[in-house]
Amino acid sequence: MGKKRIVAKGETESADKAAQHSASRKRTLAKAVLYVESTYNNTRLTLTDERGNVVAFSSSGALGFRGAKKGTPFAAAKVGEAMAAKALSFGLREISVVVNGVGSGRESSIRGFVNKGLSITKIKDATPVPHNGPRPPRPRRV
Repeated sequence: MGKKRIVAKGETESADKAAQHSASRKRTLAKAVLYVESTYNNTRLTLTDERGNVVAFSSSGALGFRGAKKGTPFAAAKVGEAMAAKALSFGLREISVVVNGVGSGRESSIRGFVNKGLSITKIKDATPVPHNGPRPPRPRRV
């Protein structure tokens, strides 16, 4: 079955202190990057540190919006407010934003984020644009 481990008196106290230390330690960030992906059907926000490690994320579907309501500017603003609350818990004050997609929640999600008191240093649009694209479909014969 396995070896039985004998625990000395001093080991349990050190394990308890280590557990308390990791729980009380909170991650703080000076700067972060907010990625906004806005499609026709949904709006997703991802907060990363400067190296690109994901710290927090949310979407309009995760907040309880279903169906066509997920793609609305109102849902995107609510996602922005929720992400701002998470960012404030990390101690963030300024962010840079990377916007991707063509949905209606592009600007409203950023406005919801800013309304909580965070400042934006720069906004970059990373929406992919086709240069010529594939061959168009043939004309329809009726």
